[in-house]
Amino acid sequence: MIDFEEELKKFHPSLEVEQVEENVYNNKPKDMADLLQEMIREMRSSNRY
Repeated sequence: MIDFEEELKKFHPSLEVEQVEENVYNNKPKDMADLLQEMIREMRSSNRY
């Protein structure tokens, strides 16, 4: 039978997951609303709108 307490003691998150978490928390990812606002600004500045 699996000893969950012992397995939890051995657990170490993968480096990739930690790197992704760090990047997400340090950089504010853009959501769809941010992207749309940026597109509208670009369109207006290039006189296409």
